[in-house]
Amino acid sequence: MHDGDLIELDITGIAHGGVFVGRHEGRVVFVPDTLPGERIRARLTDTRKKAFWRADAVEVLQAAPERRPHVWKAAGIDVDPGHRVGGAEFGHIELAHQRALKERVVREAIERVGRLELPVDVRAAGTPEQGESADGTGWRTRVSLHVDADGRVGAYAARTHHVVETPDLPLATDAVARAAAEVGAGARPGRIDLVQPADARVRVLPRPDGSRPSGTPEVVEERVGDRVFRVDAGGFWQVHRLAARTLTSVVSRELTASVGGLDPEATHLDLYGGVGLFAATLGELGGTGTRVVSVESDPRATEHAGENLVEWVGARAETARVDRYIGRLAADASERERERLARGVILLDPPRAGAGAQVVEGIAALSPSAVVYVACDPVALARDLATFAERGYRAHDGIRGIDLFPNSHHVEAVAVLRR
Repeated sequence: MHDGDLIELDITGIAHGGVFVGRHEGRVVFVPDTLPGERIRARLTDTRKKAFWRADAVEVLQAAPERRPHVWKAAGIDVDPGHRVGGAEFGHIELAHQRALKERVVREAIERVGRLELPVDVRAAGTPEQGESADGTGWRTRVSLHVDADGRVGAYAARTHHVVETPDLPLATDAVARAAAEVGAGARPGRIDLVQPADARVRVLPRPDGSRPSGTPEVVEERVGDRVFRVDAGGFWQVHRLAARTLTSVVSRELTASVGGLDPEATHLDLYGGVGLFAATLGELGGTGTRVVSVESDPRATEHAGENLVEWVGARAETARVDRYIGRLAADASERERERLARGVILLDPPRAGAGAQVVEGIAALSPSAVVYVACDPVALARDLATFAERGYRAHDGIRGIDLFPNSHHVEAVAVLRR
């Protein structure tokens, strides 16, 4: 068969990345915009590989009971696949079933890649009382739009750089969606970031040709409970409006349940620390004298982390690549410092690619009392957990998944590892 041919498929599984699995004459076919239990008509898009093909769903012949009308009309099954917007790959699936599928993806990654068997539980980021919507919309406080050479402003079509002009942004907060609707013609090609911090006022940050905004960045404030964090408007902060509060709560609860209170005289590390969100969590658990080091490669984020952690007399923020920092600790730490690290907790929140073997092995060599791993990619998490397991660190209490990205395939996970 060839690209462009139509086939019928029974969808039986799900793969990481927001695609689903069918088989045609024994060959695996990956297809988005469907779900297990459906029979669909699909158009082949990539038949180059012998092991698997890729296809686009073009018609649902037999719908699964969990299918619903897509929350974003521009991504619906009735839209030509080349013009369906990306970023809401699960928007056609009932919310509870989305979380069941994410749980399955994490578990299968842990089993297949990590060769581990661990319980996995995925829950919502918040409750209806906290403003979590029933359909998983209205949560994005940060949105990127794109401007093409013809001046069209919108979202990218899935898996392309083709700009699709859309009348709505259902995953965004109301304020961000309104600000996006006012972004008019005449914008220079590139990217436009819309950011809504704690003061609720949306900042519009043009990035011509995708570059960073020029000049001194505006500093905004984010809030987690009563605590204020300073961060550049265009810097990294969690996207879901409840994410920072939920993540810190889960980390605190899971760590306390696993190891009890933190030793304030020990040395604790927050790796890939950003502006100090999790370093502050560790500080709150250990008290005002807690020794905690936030390690981050972005100098601006490190500068803010230092300000955000000022109330802890033993806290500091260092600008460094995590692999190099851990390598220096392993080579240069004194016997006293090693003893403090061995009584401490190391938390890491790496980028989507994960920490990697070098960092994991370096952390394990420091022999901390516990490791807290915050992950945004199930496969990277599984790979790193396997390396930790080889060094004796295991997630004895399983993995807590948090649905910080409703209607997309993404999921956050927290695991506490101990020897």
